[in-house]
Amino acid sequence: MIISVKVKKKKENDIFIVTENIPLDKALKFSGIAGTGGQAKMLIQDGLVKVNGEVCLSRGKKLKDKDYFEFENVIYNIKKN
Repeated sequence: MIISVKVKKKKENDIFIVTENIPLDKALKFSGIAGTGGQAKMLIQDGLVKVNGEVCLSRGKKLKDKDYFEFENVIYNIKKN
């Protein structure tokens, strides 16, 4: 019996910033995941967003160059422009 497993690679997107950092809630809005700050806050408080691989419950978490966040199996890489 042969068992085959396929591992699906996560989709990745890059977000370019010109400032030193961007708060997580603003990154969610900027990426189009959330339409408003209130929606971003709810997604974060519900534990649906990971930052650098760990669930983050702080909407003010500062993301800087080389950080990443994940939502619904899509990774968003923060890159300083």
